[in-house]
Amino acid sequence: MQLLRRISLSSPLLLALLLLMTMQVGVAAAAPVKASSPQVVQEVGASHTANSNAELLRQLIHTGRLAPTVHVLASLSPTTIVQFPLVPSGIKSAFPQATGLVTIVRGDRNNSFSDTVTVDVQHMPPNITFTIFFIEFAGKPFGNVEYVADLTTRGDGSGETIFQNIAFVAFAMDARNPGTSQDGQEGTTSGTNLEHLGMWFSSLQDAQKVLNDDTLQGTIFDGGNPPLHAGPQAMTDGQTAPVF
Repeated sequence: MQLLRRISLSSPLLLALLLLMTMQVGVAAAAPVKASSPQVVQEVGASHTANSNAELLRQLIHTGRLAPTVHVLASLSPTTIVQFPLVPSGIKSAFPQATGLVTIVRGDRNNSFSDTVTVDVQHMPPNITFTIFFIEFAGKPFGNVEYVADLTTRGDGSGETIFQNIAFVAFAMDARNPGTSQDGQEGTTSGTNLEHLGMWFSSLQDAQKVLNDDTLQGTIFDGGNPPLHAGPQAMTDGQTAPVF
């Protein structure tokens, strides 16, 4: 009886000792996880720097062969993501606060040659449709152009559109006089590179009303019926050096 009483009385102490030992084992087991964390961080960081195409674009920006407004976002190879802003051109006097952001995502060229392009605008003329073009030059005379998408703003002047097209190596060519161009990413390429982006009023009447100018003339390269039905350029990347 006395022995049993001693064991019973000492049970709380034993439980306390067991609990303390369990906590120590738990701390010891957790320690290796903390020690390996920096290695995990380093491996993730290394994967970003291994994106050779993104590094090439950053070098082109550094040497002035891509516009300084272009930002190359961190991404895992083989995906490359670039962004650049749009600024008001034809609507600058009436909508000086208008802004735009273009995001281009280039995927694995072994699986797809098209890029995903998102154009997002704010503080634009409300409830107006604009046409988007890849263009040779950001401003007049614009040079060669390629229609790629439409964008219609909401009542608050915001809007966005997403489309897929070849952007990073977009070009135009006259087969009667093909010629070649120098592209920072691809080297010597066919035709004339289209390395800028602009937005035009889809309707000349909309432009005349929004800008309060009945003397505005239709643009010459936006096809459709009637001819010259589109208005002037509204937004552009505004750069001399290429933006993509």
